[in-house]
Amino acid sequence: MYEQVKKDLIEAMKSGDKFKLSVIKMLKSALMNEEINLGGNGSGLTDDQVLAVIKREVKKRNGSIEEYTKYGKMDAVEDLKKEVEVLSIYLPEEMSDEELNKHIDEIIAEVGASSIKDMGRVMKELTAKYASQIDMGKASGFVKAKLN
Repeated sequence: MYEQVKKDLIEAMKSGDKFKLSVIKMLKSALMNEEINLGGNGSGLTDDQVLAVIKREVKKRNGSIEEYTKYGKMDAVEDLKKEVEVLSIYLPEEMSDEELNKHIDEIIAEVGASSIKDMGRVMKELTAKYASQIDMGKASGFVKAKLN
């Protein structure tokens, strides 16, 4: 995935799309920072690590969209939405609520969860198996509802 980001950066340079270029440059910078933070040894990031960085960047922008919307800064909101669109190209499609609930039920049965005290174990397993395909905030709400 990291290689794909590099290729897309070169493509954006060639195409002259300044907005896309700036977003991909920011992403590459965030990926490089992540590699440094993880004690980068030059081997690069795994696809899961790249996905985690991209999700974090999208989450930041979604939070900013909410804040800017509150204060009526719609021009900034539009730019942030475009940034999210560019970043979303790299994310796998999120699973549906129905599919997510099915997997949550399977994991609850698998770990023998019976109360809210077991939520951590369920979330840990859910993260290990499906982190790149689900919105963890939404999943947390579903798990909480099922264990209460």
